[in-house]
Amino acid sequence: MRTLRSIRLFLLVLAILAIPATSFAQFGLSITVAPPELAVYAQPICPQAGYIWTPGYWAYGGDGYYWVPGTWVEPPAVGLLWTPGYWGWGDGRYAWNDGYWGPEVGFYGGVNYGFGYGGVGYQGGYWRNNQFSYNTYVNNIGGGHFRNTYRKTVNVNTRNYVSYNGGSGGLTARPSAGDESAAHARHDGPTAAQSGHQRAASQNYDLLASVNHGHPAIAATSKPGQFTGKGVMAARGSDENRSAENKAAATRTSENKATENRLVENKAAATRSNENKADENRSAENKAAATRTSENKAAENRPVENKAAATRSNENKADENRSAENKAAATRTSENKAAENRLVENKAAENRSAENKAAENRVENKAAATRSNENKAADNRSAENKAAATRPSENRAAPQRAEQPAPLHVKTVAARPEAPSARTTSSQQSHQAAPRTESAPRAPAVQHQATPKQAAAPKSEPSHQSAPKQEPTKSEPR
Repeated sequence: MRTLRSIRLFLLVLAILAIPATSFAQFGLSITVAPPELAVYAQPICPQAGYIWTPGYWAYGGDGYYWVPGTWVEPPAVGLLWTPGYWGWGDGRYAWNDGYWGPEVGFYGGVNYGFGYGGVGYQGGYWRNNQFSYNTYVNNIGGGHFRNTYRKTVNVNTRNYVSYNGGSGGLTARPSAGDESAAHARHDGPTAAQSGHQRAASQNYDLLASVNHGHPAIAATSKPGQFTGKGVMAARGSDENRSAENKAAATRTSENKATENRLVENKAAATRSNENKADENRSAENKAAATRTSENKAAENRPVENKAAATRSNENKADENRSAENKAAATRTSENKAAENRLVENKAAENRSAENKAAENRVENKAAATRSNENKAADNRSAENKAAATRPSENRAAPQRAEQPAPLHVKTVAARPEAPSARTTSSQQSHQAAPRTESAPRAPAVQHQATPKQAAAPKSEPSHQSAPKQEPTKSEPR
């Protein structure tokens, strides 16, 4: 059976090679059965910068339709983009239109191949300065070894997976003028890597649509012709995928149960947490209430304390005022006492000065009185001396008048003057005196004058005294 299928495939390849390439691009094989819907799969990681994604598609062989996995391909030249092939209805049959490399992406039947090929154009990336920039919204570039990346949202249709254009149930898209221009421009066909990738897919029994029922286990690969290993992605709904999905479902069930358990535990933990929070809240409320009570008590105590403090402050101020008043009174008393003392001292000084002045005045008065007395005594002595000098002459003249006049040239003997008697008057003396012819020379009166006045020393008796009075001696009558 496998040998027969290989023979049919070989004959098909010979027939294809016998047809010109331009004819194949336009018509391909004439098939009346429509291809299955596109397989749904995840894109593997791009293996190298500069590779461009070529989506998977249904090809036709001797055993019917088989799946050619999508893969990352290195373009034949920098700046070229891939236009995917598509099945189109015309003239009562389905014909395959092959894909090609060109500077612009042309018409590919409006088929939604995904990963940037949404039916019109390409939103997966672009060339710039000989570097291809990848839109990470639709391309899986894995790690961070790609420098030229960007992210732009693309409207991805996940409801329509029709793989052909025209006919019953097919797409109705028509090429635009730009698509027609891109189709007639110079372009290159699939690379050798792409052709080898397609041959390898045609020889894989599991990729037949009659075997996988439209859900191939090898839906995409990271490199052309690599159908095993880490870079292989299974289609959604395939046996392996179903097994994986079953495992995933079992895993999800276990995870769901674990999640439910965790939810229960989380709810219990949340309940405990809520209870703990409630306890903490109650504790916090109790603390807050206790704090408020303490604050209220403190607030109640503060007015009392403030009043007590105010009272103490007032008492302290009163004490300070009293102390200040006492100090001021003591100061005033001291000042008054000092003033009084100064007044007393001043008065005493004034009194002493007055007394000293009075004493000086008294001394001066005594001295003056003494001088006056001395002057009077001197005057009296002078007068007495004068009288005494006069009386001897009179006394001598009286006997001579009684007997005879005295001779003119008789020298009289001086006698001590006698004090005049109380019965003798000045007039009698004048009558008793006899005329003198020659009187004896008068003794100098200087010896009977008062001593010259001397200034008295303060607070002391005068040091000089009057000369002692000499009583006149009576002369013997001759």
